[in-house]
Amino acid sequence: MTTLDTIRKEVETLEGRFQSKLSVNSDLKRTLVSFQANKTEAEYRWFKYKEGFSASLIGHILDVLKVSSGRILDPFAGSGAALFVASGRGLDAVGIELLPIGAEIIGTRVLVSSSKRRSIEDGLKRWREERPWTKELKATPFPHLRITQDAFPQETERDLGCYVRSLEHETNSHLRRVLRFAALSVLEEISYTRKDGQYLRWDHRSGRRQGARPFDKGPVRSFDVAILDKLTEIYIDLGKSDLFDFGKQERIGSIQLLKGSCLRLLPRFDSESFDCLITSPPYCNRYDYTRTYALELAMLGIGEEELRNLRQELMSCTVENRDKPDLQSLFSRDLYQRATRAFDSQTELQTILRYLDEKKVQKELNNLGIPRMVRNYFFEIALIIFESSRVLKPGAPFVMVNDNVRYEGANIPVDLILSSIAQQAGFDVENIWVLPKGKGNSSQQMGAHGREETRKCVYIWRRAKAQQASQRDRRAG
Repeated sequence: MTTLDTIRKEVETLEGRFQSKLSVNSDLKRTLVSFQANKTEAEYRWFKYKEGFSASLIGHILDVLKVSSGRILDPFAGSGAALFVASGRGLDAVGIELLPIGAEIIGTRVLVSSSKRRSIEDGLKRWREERPWTKELKATPFPHLRITQDAFPQETERDLGCYVRSLEHETNSHLRRVLRFAALSVLEEISYTRKDGQYLRWDHRSGRRQGARPFDKGPVRSFDVAILDKLTEIYIDLGKSDLFDFGKQERIGSIQLLKGSCLRLLPRFDSESFDCLITSPPYCNRYDYTRTYALELAMLGIGEEELRNLRQELMSCTVENRDKPDLQSLFSRDLYQRATRAFDSQTELQTILRYLDEKKVQKELNNLGIPRMVRNYFFEIALIIFESSRVLKPGAPFVMVNDNVRYEGANIPVDLILSSIAQQAGFDVENIWVLPKGKGNSSQQMGAHGREETRKCVYIWRRAKAQQASQRDRRAG
């Protein structure tokens, strides 16, 4: 029987291995690392993508690592923070993003920073003044998913439908895209829902079944007021000359967005083709982005089957993720085998997985899918780490923002396990920056096992220069 004491002792041994690399970085306040820092940055407040890390953090990382030229990669691009900051500093940026709402945010922002910006600004002024949706007699039905039914008051849903129908009469396709984006950006505030980590929380006025303590989100804004405020906000921001100024150099770097899973796309990149990688993957925390962004995905035309497929394509971070049967076929045989060996050799992780499997058999987990999720999370991210080592140039930095997690009292040192895997992938662990304030636990965890703060970290790895010759030999063989 695996005990928590066994896990703690093994984790302490692992911490001893990396003790010299762990350092509290007082510059990294939680607000700097998370979305909170973006609230003052105009182009981020248009759509509240709460999983994104801040532009200020990217700038801080690039300054500390002295990355000032070349090509940067973010395999989990999110809302594009790393891409846009890098571009503003003269670096070419490539991002991979699977979630359609993230791709829409990035695409819209690229559009409004292009030569089309002034015509879009003029169009927004016209729409604010004329408000054509209020004159529209027909409403386009909202393409609800099962999990979004009854999300809006009836009048609000009709007004939203009239707005969508009025977009069909707009001849400027670039403006039309921004106008649709504006509507996407207000869906939460005009609905009975609130994004809440693992799911959408529903206000009691929706008529949905409530728990012991019915939820009241407060005022639900009317569509007309919300959309007019959003159009005004974007219009005013577009008029600012320094809207996209992140310390721009004479050269503005290109931005390329690839839509899809990085598990499928990373193997297609050329070896040693990037000078830096900065990313924040989904955390191993059960958050299901297909649920929290269900309203936006529905409006973007994602149907039931596509939603299920999208959920399974996401890197395993929720209990609904199943095994990916074609995973091995995506990677070279050599790389897949080396990543598998690295995963299997993580003693501490294997002990934690045995513990969770035992708790599953004993039916002591609040969800029986947790062991599968944790196992697949680490295996999939091991493959990503190995591919990242292949595509980075010798000496190039790899930066990751991630959280440690806790399940059934077992603290899982994500930072140390991934750093150990990274060493086997050919990275030198340069630093593991620890935020001064960690993350608390869920009420269930604290009730059963007490409070134990978990680390939130920024990992700094660097592709070993000595790896170049060995990788060439492997490819030649």
